[in-house]
Amino acid sequence: MKNTMTIARRELRGFFDSPVAYIVVAAFLSIAGWMYFSSFFLIGRADLRPFFAPSPFSPSMLLVIIAPAVTMRLIAEERKSGTIELLTTLPITDTEVILGKFIAASGVLLSAIGATFIYAIVVAMVGDLDWGPVLAGYLGLSLFALTLVAVGLLTSTFTDNQIVAFIFGFIICGALYFIYWLQFFMPQVLAPVIEYISVSFHLDNLARGVVDTRDVLYYLTFIVGALFLAIQSLKRQHA
Repeated sequence: MKNTMTIARRELRGFFDSPVAYIVVAAFLSIAGWMYFSSFFLIGRADLRPFFAPSPFSPSMLLVIIAPAVTMRLIAEERKSGTIELLTTLPITDTEVILGKFIAASGVLLSAIGATFIYAIVVAMVGDLDWGPVLAGYLGLSLFALTLVAVGLLTSTFTDNQIVAFIFGFIICGALYFIYWLQFFMPQVLAPVIEYISVSFHLDNLARGVVDTRDVLYYLTFIVGALFLAIQSLKRQHA
């Protein structure tokens, strides 16, 4: 655990000592705010569900782009520079490397999500906001973001090219996000399967304020599975 946190702190310093983390937080805060408040005044009620609910033009869609962008360099850059070989010669396991980098990237995205809590405060000041669905929505958006980070980290182990890692990550994250709407064009018998696979379906449930353990378990299982595959991918590279 000590090695994991050492790697996480090193990566977090790398993010926050450069403009990367600040750009991510500022971009998500401003664009997500514009997306939400542009419709908030038209709806005319204190409700944050549109902020959390998945759609092609929602803040969650921004995370489909941001997560692969944040994670693309985590392993790919180490491979390109040759420092991944140095890491593997130290008394550090592949699991510690992957978990440390996962924690660091998750910290950046959770910081961006946490910064948007100011929007909930603003909405509560102008209307009667029900905090139960808001907290459920933030739980869902956080689990959703962590899932995308795990996928992005996995794709970063596939290549030493950051751009390729981003493209792979974006394609997979985008497919998991948009497959939710493909159910309307497929045979009805496939709808339950498509729903369960989609990260959007489970986010939509939590955005409604319904904390179902099945949705939480889905995200946790997906995160653990993606991290496990990332660890195996890293192991194969220096086996």
